[in-house]
Amino acid sequence: MGARLNVALSWNGESLDRLLDADHAALVEIVASTLRSLGWQVQVEVSFNVRGEWGSVDVLAFHPTASVILVVEVKTVVPDLQAMLFTFDRKTRLALEIARERGWHALAVGRVLVLADNRTARRRVEQHATVFDAAFPARTTAVKRWLKRPTGASGFSGLWFLSDDRQASAPQRVVAGGRRSSQV
Repeated sequence: MGARLNVALSWNGESLDRLLDADHAALVEIVASTLRSLGWQVQVEVSFNVRGEWGSVDVLAFHPTASVILVVEVKTVVPDLQAMLFTFDRKTRLALEIARERGWHALAVGRVLVLADNRTARRRVEQHATVFDAAFPARTTAVKRWLKRPTGASGFSGLWFLSDDRQASAPQRVVAGGRRSSQV
């Protein structure tokens, strides 16, 4: 038929993709800042092309003392699990080579999936608990502990629920007239 339907969703004058990008960028900023404060060398949005496999890593970090590379994937929404796991596996598998291209020579690779800390993300993780437990056995507390003292053994894999500090501390809802009010 050759028909095409284009739909653009906007909110308060902004395109939804721009709003999601702002949330993603805010979480990347928190991750990068946290890692730097813990002694990691950090690069963000690292593109790669290794033997025809290409993509980008949200946050690539190197801990020189522990000789560990960390691959961090940041998601503001819980995506298609199969596609995310496939892509994350590729980035982790290629991480040592990607790091060497940047002058980082490591012996081990760890990976962390960062999810925006909200009810929707937590509910999605609960719905697919077996998959998330297998892919990311460590959770937020264990991830933070490991980031402070990473071990040299490859295979650390964790899930870090991270709050964006820009958001209000109390949940808010829009009331008549477009005003926001805190829920009690």
